[in-house]
Amino acid sequence: MTNELIWVLSLLAIAVVLFATGKVRMDAVALLVIIAFVLSGTLTLPEALSGFSDPNVILIAALFVIGDGLVRTGVATTMGAWLVNVADNSEVKMLVYLMLTVAGLGAFMSSTGVVAIFIPVVLSVCARMKTAPSRLMMPLSFAGLISGMMTLVATPPNLVINSELLREGLDGFGFFSVTPIGLVVLVLGIFYMLLMRSVLKSDTADSASVGWKRSSFRDLIKAYHLTGRARRLAIRPGSPLIGQRLDALKLRENYGANIIGVERWRRFRRVIVNVNGVSEFRARDVLLIDMSSAEVDLRQFCGEQMLEPMVLRGEYFSDQALDVGMAEVTLIPDSELIGKSVREIGFRRRFGLNVVGLKRGGEALDGSIVDEPLRLGDVFLVIGNWKLISQLTQAERDFVVLNMPIEESDAPPAHSQAPHAIFCLVLMVALMLTDDIPNPIAAIIACLLMGKFRCIDAESAWRSIHWPSIILIVGMMPFALALQKTGGVDLAVQGLMEVGGGKGPYIMLICLFVMCATIGLFISNTATAVLMAPIALAAAKSMGVSPYPFAMMVAMAASAAFMTPVSSPVNTLVLGPGNYTFSDFVKIGVPFTLLVMVVCVMLIPVLFPF
Repeated sequence: MTNELIWVLSLLAIAVVLFATGKVRMDAVALLVIIAFVLSGTLTLPEALSGFSDPNVILIAALFVIGDGLVRTGVATTMGAWLVNVADNSEVKMLVYLMLTVAGLGAFMSSTGVVAIFIPVVLSVCARMKTAPSRLMMPLSFAGLISGMMTLVATPPNLVINSELLREGLDGFGFFSVTPIGLVVLVLGIFYMLLMRSVLKSDTADSASVGWKRSSFRDLIKAYHLTGRARRLAIRPGSPLIGQRLDALKLRENYGANIIGVERWRRFRRVIVNVNGVSEFRARDVLLIDMSSAEVDLRQFCGEQMLEPMVLRGEYFSDQALDVGMAEVTLIPDSELIGKSVREIGFRRRFGLNVVGLKRGGEALDGSIVDEPLRLGDVFLVIGNWKLISQLTQAERDFVVLNMPIEESDAPPAHSQAPHAIFCLVLMVALMLTDDIPNPIAAIIACLLMGKFRCIDAESAWRSIHWPSIILIVGMMPFALALQKTGGVDLAVQGLMEVGGGKGPYIMLICLFVMCATIGLFISNTATAVLMAPIALAAAKSMGVSPYPFAMMVAMAASAAFMTPVSSPVNTLVLGPGNYTFSDFVKIGVPFTLLVMVVCVMLIPVLFPF
């Protein structure tokens, strides 16, 4: 063992200790590693900084931006709502559906990409279910890693192993050769995570609970007696409303019908259109109406105006919370609007919002409040477009916005661009499935298209990249090169042959798994596969057994990077959002890695006999 190798191993040990203690930020440790390699002469400056030019780093950064685009357009929130709906607010069901979905998608595209895309989904789900992100982030990363065991193209190590078989003149693996093993590991992983949930800390739930003290739509609906007032009515062809301006119809005066918004078909989908006094209606528009007068006969109203009642899901438009917002507002003491009614103010015409409730002395007034003079201390509830509500908060001359409901945090700023965001995502996946365009270029194309379609802007894209994770990955990459230059990898491989070479194929399988898992702690799983594939085939040849079980063991072990947050970019991605420490991955990952090894040792010889 040379002095240079001793220095590299010592530096590696120091970095691991610092990671484990958590006293120094991981990205700071990574930068210190780069400095140490350069100053010691172990690596040249270009070698130490080579991580910054690695295509995978660009890919990860681009996927952060893609994920932000899905959040800003509401796609992530919608997926989260779907997951919450199918899981029925059960954390157990949520964990199962999440792992199944991620593993299924990751079988055909980059696992790193899938995890990056689902991080905002999980954060949204955790907010809705009032649970800590740490409870689901690690199951997310484990499912991403397991997805590499699902198909031949799921992860680069599988392709590396297959190429080595072909180079040796052997038949390669089939597309689904690895799938039986991956399915068993996935089922095992789901049960394991269900059992180990208690180990995953949930301290972030307390800090997050502060935000849940804000009122929700349901709280406001109850406080202002809005239950049963909402209607959803479609305009039939031939209706007298068609082509008429809202102000000219006097629906509020004649029927107590306050138009909150309009659902209208645009580009093959329904969108919520904000209304004002000059808005004109079209056939097949769906009106969102607040019926403040209980005396009006709804059947008579629909008959006279040729309207058709439609299904209304949720209570008082709560299912429209992505588009239609609420807020409590009061007047400042010297406001010129005190003493005037909502009608006199022309609230909808001036601010584009509707006043649907009024509290006086802490009690909500029933019936129509449009002609009620506003007094100092009155609190009124406005409803309408989130952007217009936000602009109302800037009208400090007259208003103070007292309470924005919790749904405001889920209202995406670019909700109307959701179809474009989905198109960009699908296009990226399609490009990644081809061999013509590299994955980083496919991701960059998707990012640029998201900018073109206004799904993201430059500022949000820059903020969306989790720079500590990027620096950590970049800083750890030089270790692979340093171990190769100083002979550390060759020394480890020689030891493997001495330990397992003469003790039978099953022991050799265990040795291969342990060696791959150990090397994978410090270098990428792709690099691990490149180094270990020829050794595995050579070991099989010298032992006179089939090379396929040995090759498959290397492929499975390379994907089993569960033990530390730096074992795989998939783990690194969830490190910050899950508020994990180095020891969290060790406690959860090491036992599961051993379980995966047992499964592989038992199952691989059955599927690929010696």
